[in-house]
Amino acid sequence: MAWREKTNRRITAKMLNILVIDDEANIRKSLTLWLKSHGQQVRQAGSAREGFAENRLHKFDLAFLDLRLGPESGLELLPKLLADSPWLKIVVMTAYSSVDTAVEAMKRGAFDYIEKPFALEKLGLVLEKVEKALCIERRLDRLEEDLKSLRPDGVFVSSNLKMQRTLEMARHVAASEAAVLIRGESGTGKTILAKAIHGWSPRAAQPLGIVSCPTLQPELLASELFGHARGAFTGAVRENPGRIAGCDHGTLFLDEIGDLTASIQPQLLRFLQDHEYERVGDPTPRQADVRLIAATNRNLEEAVKTGAFREDLFYRLNVFQLEIPPLRERPEDLEMLAENMLRFFAAANRKLIRGFSPEASEAIKAYPWPGNLRELRNAVERGVILTDSDTVLLHHLPDALQHLKGEVSPNGRLTLEQLEENYIREVLTTSSSLVEAASILGINQATLWRKRKAYGINN
Repeated sequence: MAWREKTNRRITAKMLNILVIDDEANIRKSLTLWLKSHGQQVRQAGSAREGFAENRLHKFDLAFLDLRLGPESGLELLPKLLADSPWLKIVVMTAYSSVDTAVEAMKRGAFDYIEKPFALEKLGLVLEKVEKALCIERRLDRLEEDLKSLRPDGVFVSSNLKMQRTLEMARHVAASEAAVLIRGESGTGKTILAKAIHGWSPRAAQPLGIVSCPTLQPELLASELFGHARGAFTGAVRENPGRIAGCDHGTLFLDEIGDLTASIQPQLLRFLQDHEYERVGDPTPRQADVRLIAATNRNLEEAVKTGAFREDLFYRLNVFQLEIPPLRERPEDLEMLAENMLRFFAAANRKLIRGFSPEASEAIKAYPWPGNLRELRNAVERGVILTDSDTVLLHHLPDALQHLKGEVSPNGRLTLEQLEENYIREVLTTSSSLVEAASILGINQATLWRKRKAYGINN
């Protein structure tokens, strides 16, 4: 007989769909009866061929597989079962003298092994172990689905009237070919909105190129946009078609276009007017059908007055303007945005998190978020990483939210300048370099240098 002992232990595993593969009829039937008596669904197979066929016909959660199936080998059947059903948990059955073979089966993908004769206690533990593993996998599958369906920034859902108007206008202009200028502070989601406009447009199936103007030197930016010929400059060992050529029939997004140097502005104006451009080092005129979206956090009208930005280029870019309000002007959206980000990062980190504690939630709503969505996203991701429970607590959030004290304005709140200084100090403390800090803050290094000087930050 297969049974070595009896037990009164209550089996708590939920109902599983189980396949028993064993060439010994008595063991096969006894195991089947015991499993059914504990609420399991069971099918039997007396050979490797029958087991393989049953597995193809039905979806099983668990298979008990004898390693010796008469002239056949359970060890050879194991990878075939897993190839057809990667989720299947296989528990191999072996005599005490064949434990080494069972270990080999584990290496080939078996979930566990059990020795003959069976101890009922051991069978019960195996069932519960399988159920726990399947439960975890189902939870992870749900998290994966959540991750696919969520966005890290819920910028497209808003209760704020100004933001709703911006989104409504964005959907309308997406269907056109008009150039779009997106305006807003650093971190408000300008890049996300540009991607959405492309996705809502008739060009959605075509390429979307993204170029950050402040991150490249002027000569490199020209090469990045328009391309270059081989040998056009030192290091140009091969031809580069450029982003404009790569986005033909698609969309090009120029982020922080207010940082565009005077030398490149005429070339971009020519392209906007005639869809014509030249590669660096090659005077041959080329054409491309590209829709342009630009973004800036600067006052371009002032830049036009000072001569830093061409007036004709400004009007070419500013055919349709969209304004994204800063997060401090969208207090009604804070809770929704934070919860959406929490679900996203919980899924990304494979954690089951219920939400924020009341104290953490209040701090999120009280803080004005000078870094906007980018700062909120960083704070929520930090909280998700640090929590070991199903709740993000106040002490899991950045120091700026934990200590909303210090010098305040007459109305009892920190001024925007003080919040910005605190945010910059925090980013500089946690960044490995000024380049990284500028990237996190969404500003260029020159702007970061000016702000450090203004706030007396020396680190």
